[in-house]
Amino acid sequence: MGLRERKKHQTRRALLDVAFELFAAQGYEATTIDQIAAAVDVSPRTFFRYFGGKEDLALDYTAEYEALVTSALAARPEDEPPFRALVNAYRSFIHEMRRTAGEEAERFVLQRQVIERNPHLFTAGLARMTAVEAKLTAEIARRQGTDPATDPRPRLLVAFVTAAIRVGFECDTAAPPTPPELFGNLERALSLTEEALDPSWCQFSLGSSGQVATKASSPG
Repeated sequence: MGLRERKKHQTRRALLDVAFELFAAQGYEATTIDQIAAAVDVSPRTFFRYFGGKEDLALDYTAEYEALVTSALAARPEDEPPFRALVNAYRSFIHEMRRTAGEEAERFVLQRQVIERNPHLFTAGLARMTAVEAKLTAEIARRQGTDPATDPRPRLLVAFVTAAIRVGFECDTAAPPTPPELFGNLERALSLTEEALDPSWCQFSLGSSGQVATKASSPG
């Protein structure tokens, strides 16, 4: 990046860092845009050059999340099975998080704490993640040559994997995970999805009523 771009990047990061420190200290609702801007020594007008508002700042991570995951999926080989392609795309996402570990991961954990404590932000964050899932679903459907409007399999597959990722991201706000713990949680969540779809993990049979009965297979 050139000098101008570096300065813009630094200002953006400073606004994010200060905002979440204030959110954590005094609450999201009590924190104003004027306070955030003043703490970084910029004007509120400058704030709005970077973010559409306080909610846009608080959920800024979703834009980066979307860019990383959707581009990683698009880069997977076309002949790769859909489940494998999606899992590998998320592994690429985790790898990128590891690459920028430390400050970035700690910031993400703090963001998660703030969002999980605020019902409005939590709901808005879920809405944005639903939009990301729709894009992933469209890409899986394209790769498989099917229409997600009539074939629910792409949406079910994406919902299954992204639900596992959400579990991996969940953190106890009283004792948030360290960056290495967060990465480990995410990788374990992906590994468990692979185990869950292993044919040897479950046995299916028709019960006397004609309904499908599910029985977990014996360990080992």
